[in-house]
Amino acid sequence: MKIEHFALQVEDAAAVAVWYAEQLGFTVKRAADNGYPIRFVADESDDVMIEFYSKPAIEIPNYAAMDPLVFHIAFVCDNLPATIERLVAAGSLLVSGPKRSDNGDELAMLRDPWGLAIQLCYRSIPMV
Repeated sequence: MKIEHFALQVEDAAAVAVWYAEQLGFTVKRAADNGYPIRFVADESDDVMIEFYSKPAIEIPNYAAMDPLVFHIAFVCDNLPATIERLVAAGSLLVSGPKRSDNGDELAMLRDPWGLAIQLCYRSIPMV
């Protein structure tokens, strides 16, 4: 089995998809507004997608109130300081880091403008 996508109910699927495309290099693979907005966005590998949707009948989780360790989306990142600076300028909030672990990994946690937790990971030994 292979992951195709995971889905998140958000306040404004179209705006979130645009931000992820502009700031994190995602590509919008499918967009629909029939009934409610849905956006499928793929990462640069084109192997994994996130579905953002804004269905009025479904409660929007309070992502900003969740501990980032409960839910976060982790991204491979070669230059944490520059990426953090760029994402903060684009409306993200730095939550923690960057911190280097004993094994040489470097991690930082941010929140996107809608409160979703984003982890930036530089792995001393790549895992994917």
